[in-house]
Amino acid sequence: MSTLTESAALVTLLRTGKRPFNVYADLVEGAGSAITVLEEERDPTLFDTQPDELQATERQIAEWQDSGMRLLTILDDDYPENLRAVHDRPPLIFVAGRLTRQDERSIAVIGARRATPQGLDTTRAIAAHLAETGLTVASGLAEGVDTAAHTTALAHGGRTIAVIGTGLTRAYPPGNAALQNRIAARCAVVSQFWPDAPPTKRTFPMRNAVMSGLSLATVVVESGRASGARTQARLALAHGRPVLLHHSLLDREWARACAQLPGTHVIRTPEEIISTLERLTSAGALTA
Repeated sequence: MSTLTESAALVTLLRTGKRPFNVYADLVEGAGSAITVLEEERDPTLFDTQPDELQATERQIAEWQDSGMRLLTILDDDYPENLRAVHDRPPLIFVAGRLTRQDERSIAVIGARRATPQGLDTTRAIAAHLAETGLTVASGLAEGVDTAAHTTALAHGGRTIAVIGTGLTRAYPPGNAALQNRIAARCAVVSQFWPDAPPTKRTFPMRNAVMSGLSLATVVVESGRASGARTQARLALAHGRPVLLHHSLLDREWARACAQLPGTHVIRTPEEIISTLERLTSAGALTA
C-alpha cells in the first residue's frame, strides 16, 4: 500500500471519524496503518464501494504538495521525533518549508503579545544566543515576544520554526503574513490544522501543545494574565519537558507557584538555558 494512500486514508478518517484526533494517532500508530483503522471504523461493505473517496483525497493531498504544503503523518519516518514522543501528538501536521535534523534541537521561546521593552530585549538576547549556539528557536508567530524571537533568529542566521494556530494558507495576526512567508522560505512553518482553518480560541492552546511537543524545552520570557505562555508551561511539564522561567516573572503569583514544580527552572541569562539543559541530559546531548 502506498504512503500516499495511507495518508489519504488518515485524512479521510479524521474528517469522518467521531473520536478525538489524538485517539486516532494512537490507533493508527498501533495498527501501523490508517487504512486498517478506517476499515475497522466503518462498514467494510460501504468502504469497499467508495474507492473514489480515497482517490479524491489523494488528489487533494497532491494539490497541497504542489502549493508548497507537505503533509506528515504519524506513520511517516519524517514525522518529528520530539513530537512523536508526547502523549497528545496530532496524527498529522502540515509543513511549509522544511524541517531538518537540527530542528530536533528546538527550544520554544514564548511570552506576552503586549510585551514590555525589557521583555523584547530579553527575548532578542535569548533568541540570538540560541541561534548562535546552533539551536532552533520555536515560537508561535504572535505579536510581541514571539515575533521578536522569530525575527532575531533569522537575523542571526539561525533556524526558527513558527507553530501556528491556523491553517497554512492563513496568517494570524494578519500583520505577520510577510514574516510567516519568510520563515517558510528559509525554515519551517508548522500547523496541525487543515490548510484553510481560521483562528479560534480552541486552536491556539492546541498550537501550544504541538510547539511544546516539538521542543526540548520551553522558555517563558513574559506572560499576561490570559497568555498562552502559561498554558504552554503547563503542557510542557505534562510532556516531561523542562520549563525555564525568566526571573523577571517571579513577581507573578502563577510563576512563583510554577517555579516550585519539578521540571521548572528559573534563569537570568541566555547562557543559563544551555547550561541547565546540559545538566538535565546525558553527556550534554540535547535530545528529547
